[in-house]
Amino acid sequence: MKEFLLIALGVLVFVVIFQIAKASEYVSVLKGEEKTRRQNNKINAFLLLGLLIFGLIGVWYCNELYYPKTLFPQGSASIEGESLDTMFMITVAVTGAVFILTQILLFWFAFKYQEKDNTKAYYFAHSTKLELVWTTIPAITLCILVAFGLKAWFKITGDAPKDAIVVEVTGHQFGWEFRYPGSDKVLGKKNYKLTKGANSLGVDFDDPASMDDIHVSGTMHIPVGKPVKMVINAQDVIHDVGLPHFRLKMDAVPGIPTTQWFTPKYTTEEMKTKTGNPNFTYEISCDQMCGKGHFSMRGIIIVESEAEYRKWLATQKAEYFTIYPDREPKADTVKSNVISAILPK
Repeated sequence: MKEFLLIALGVLVFVVIFQIAKASEYVSVLKGEEKTRRQNNKINAFLLLGLLIFGLIGVWYCNELYYPKTLFPQGSASIEGESLDTMFMITVAVTGAVFILTQILLFWFAFKYQEKDNTKAYYFAHSTKLELVWTTIPAITLCILVAFGLKAWFKITGDAPKDAIVVEVTGHQFGWEFRYPGSDKVLGKKNYKLTKGANSLGVDFDDPASMDDIHVSGTMHIPVGKPVKMVINAQDVIHDVGLPHFRLKMDAVPGIPTTQWFTPKYTTEEMKTKTGNPNFTYEISCDQMCGKGHFSMRGIIIVESEAEYRKWLATQKAEYFTIYPDREPKADTVKSNVISAILPK
């Protein structure tokens, strides 16, 4: 009902403005074009000043209304994301100040320098000093902002700490697959020609390093306070690993592995308390349009304590023995090795 009333109000306002415009057109014919033009010029100058005031009030109101609904009040859920939040806020402050200043000058000048009798506009063709000022200052400011961005980018895409947990993330239409190295802490090789049946990732089981790798779908488990390195792949089209709570994103490109790493600050349970949302979950979204099912391409990240993470690992079976259960040794030696995978004791 509320939406219907808003639409009806919008239509009514449009009709009123249209009728006023038509009436103004008839009046201008009666009064004379030149006199009406001068009056309209003065009216427009006042209207522009009003637009400035109401526009800035609208910007403030929208910020007050929608900012609490964004992820920024929660803060970054990763240590590395803190610097990205700072960079974003600096960028918003700089560009916001420029926006407000330029809009005030734009509308104030339209009001102050409206057409008046016996007033002639000052004309000049060129000012080297002015051009240097409005070119140099923005260029230097943008270079500084880019430098901040590159510093953060090189950090999260550079070498991860030696004790980082490695998780391979593979995107396909329309889901996410995760692979963890086993006790050898080395991911086995893959070959796209082997992608068939249960071997959905094309793991080369002739490589000894792949024998203890763990494969899970849809949900990724990671421990809090430990660096996590993501090795990102795609099987069909370009996808994008979006981690909004951790302030990270990285393209998943077929045939070209990409990497990024971060350190989670809060467990999923802690974030439920922090956000006041008992249904809170960290998510992996696809931030690249990848087909008709793009909207549904969502993965879950469970951040838990190291003890909980080790307990989860203990329940996982190596992918090789999932695909070939008849080859699994009777003694559960493989699973006991998997418990110590990824995290050092």
